[in-house]
Amino acid sequence: MLIGICGSICAGKHTTAEYLVQQLGFLRLHLPTPTQLQPLQSSSNGAIPSHASQYDPAPSPSSPSTIDHLRLLPSVTDQVGTRGLTFPDVESLLDFVTKRWREHWVLTDIYDEETLELLLRRPFFMLINVDAPVGVRFERFSDRCTKRNLPPMPLADFVHYNDLQLYGSRGSSRTVGQATNSRHPRRSPSRSALAPLLAHAHLSILNTHGTPSAYHAFLATLDLASPTRLRPTWDAYFMTLASLASQRSNCMKRRVGCVLVHHARIISTGYNGTPRGLANCNEGGCPRCNAASAGGVGLATCLCLHAEENALLEAGRERIREGAVLYCDTCPCLTCSVKIAQVGVKEVVYSQSYNMDEASRRVLGEAGVTLRQFVPTRSGFVGFDVPDDAGDLDVDARQGQLVVLNGTK
Repeated sequence: MLIGICGSICAGKHTTAEYLVQQLGFLRLHLPTPTQLQPLQSSSNGAIPSHASQYDPAPSPSSPSTIDHLRLLPSVTDQVGTRGLTFPDVESLLDFVTKRWREHWVLTDIYDEETLELLLRRPFFMLINVDAPVGVRFERFSDRCTKRNLPPMPLADFVHYNDLQLYGSRGSSRTVGQATNSRHPRRSPSRSALAPLLAHAHLSILNTHGTPSAYHAFLATLDLASPTRLRPTWDAYFMTLASLASQRSNCMKRRVGCVLVHHARIISTGYNGTPRGLANCNEGGCPRCNAASAGGVGLATCLCLHAEENALLEAGRERIREGAVLYCDTCPCLTCSVKIAQVGVKEVVYSQSYNMDEASRRVLGEAGVTLRQFVPTRSGFVGFDVPDDAGDLDVDARQGQLVVLNGTK
């Protein structure tokens, strides 16, 4: 397994990598940094290099304070204080890891789409994005400066570097560039940008934890090294297919998909909607659904077939053998449960609950049909919990600030 980690400044990329190394036995891998943050220097005749933006402040001498601040930003700190193997390019790294893909590796040096595209070709690669609110990250960066006896960097400068890291040249603006007369140099626009990489992340983690130990404890709940993150279980595989089938639904009320399986082989699929020959529900074919009737009201007049019904009809009784399993992204209703029991399905796996769950469970249980809910591996955007400390600001003052933020006079 090769885990790649990307993220914004001071989001916790290296803290995540440290957890993988210390707790799960991963080994760090490194790639060269494409560009280093450097102070804008005058040429020998005092001219500013042509690549400097007209909105950049006049460069000051390369004071130790300036250089030290730049060393705290990510393109320089990525390989400071870490141990592992360094490769000249991503091709060499992939050649090495491919021969050892059963071992655990972690890489934080992913700066551009070209590198990521090569990594994504490997089935043993997983990309994790780590992020945190800009205010939290600025506090972390300020703490980093304090520990090194450096003056704090202005927030506007931090935002400028943050935007350059996220959007490259698109992140450089006149407003930010003229916000302060800071001694901290602006970086010239870079071809690399983080934002395009984020859409490819298999897992995004919001890290608002106050200490590395608290963050590590949270990471332990994610089971990052699980093989199922690279190759889904049968349950996850068939539930994904059921969800895909639901995209063909033409029902106005909800999308439901179903897959009927025997010994890990698909017998049939189904989705909800009006029968063959009738106008689609979303084209007015079912008056009940188009009238926006409340749930459970007027079901006898609904013209839509349920996804389970469609799958059972498509399969036919002769193809539904002993041990068949029905995957549905919503728990079957009572009527469908009766039909499922009649055709001999032995197990029903569902994802989302329905208002008839208990009635369906009772009928299926009496018929000897196992009903269980599928719980997927945590993926997507995780860690988005409301902080315990909402702050001590007066309620009226908070309300007033929210009015301003919402643009209400």
